Amino acid sequence: MEVATRVALDGPDDLAEHYTPGVADQARRVADDPSVLARETVKANSVAIVSDGSALLGLGDQGPAAALPVMEGKAALLKRFADVDAWPICPVSREPDDLVRTVKDLATSFGAINLEDIAAPRCFTVERRLHDELDIPVFHDDQHGTAVVVLAALHNALKLTGREPEGTSVVIAGAGAAGSAIARLLLRAGYRSEGLVVCDSEGVLHEGRDLVGEKHWLAENTNSGGVTGSVRDAVREADVFIGVSAGGLLDPGDVATMADRAIVFALANPDPEVDPEAAREHAEVVATGRSDFPNQINNVLAFPGMFRGLLDSGAPRVTAPMLLAAAHALADVVGEDADAGHIVPSVFDEELVPSVAEAVAGAAKAAG
Repeated sequence: MEVATRVALDGPDDLAEHYTPGVADQARRVADDPSVLARETVKANSVAIVSDGSALLGLGDQGPAAALPVMEGKAALLKRFADVDAWPICPVSREPDDLVRTVKDLATSFGAINLEDIAAPRCFTVERRLHDELDIPVFHDDQHGTAVVVLAALHNALKLTGREPEGTSVVIAGAGAAGSAIARLLLRAGYRSEGLVVCDSEGVLHEGRDLVGEKHWLAENTNSGGVTGSVRDAVREADVFIGVSAGGLLDPGDVATMADRAIVFALANPDPEVDPEAAREHAEVVATGRSDFPNQINNVLAFPGMFRGLLDSGAPRVTAPMLLAAAHALADVVGEDADAGHIVPSVFDEELVPSVAEAVAGAAKAAG
């Protein structure tokens, strides 16, 4: 990563314009009209990537220092695919109050916030408070990014298998940030509560269990059909399995108990919930989070376009209609070329980021 100027500094005249005394004029303009900041300074194209390192993908709790190279990688992707300038911010304190205060103190310098790899349930508290207390969008990639890409992939998988959302039964393994956000977005997209079951490490979430926080909300708003038991019990006759949990959760025999033309998204990294090759013997569409299998469901398909659209539109917050618009735009990039081994586009598809960005900005404009 590096910092580079967008203006020339080749002589005294340049120095006078872009440093003193020229910057004093800019400072006065911002003081008189704060909207100038978002239009004409680094804020207009800047994202803070904030992580405490407590839930690094595939690694778990490694701390803020170990988070820095991971967040640098995220910044590199934002620059490469969407020309967004991003900076890693890795606070030492993990207390929600401290994380919220840190981000709020820094928010003047940024046009949007990307929360990343913060363990649940703390991530929910931090994201919701910042969403309510800041005037710039807060995007939690582990929630929003994952949900957008999963919904897009599922949209194309359902078309291939002749299904509609309202008649499709879905089992989600994992009730953390990703699983919770996927469930919420599926409900907004027309999937029905009675056909949506979420499981944690103890089994199916239902109102008979003693649950708190996000899991309590999930139990109240999904599984209205009253399914109980283990994840293996839940997948019997299910149309779709979405795993955002841990490797080795299912065996191929469990996939065989699913409905005909089943859809399996085994997204745990590095070890999927079920062996993808074996799952293909029983399921029509199989996706993973890995790059060495077809249909890699990866957040990089969503977040560059999301941030490009958020910054370009000047939207003050992330909304559900924006997420739905992004998912549909992502799915449409594949369009009629979709098949069982190609339900999401390549991140190198030149249509991807502009399509998602335009959809997000359009949803922002429609919301005023």
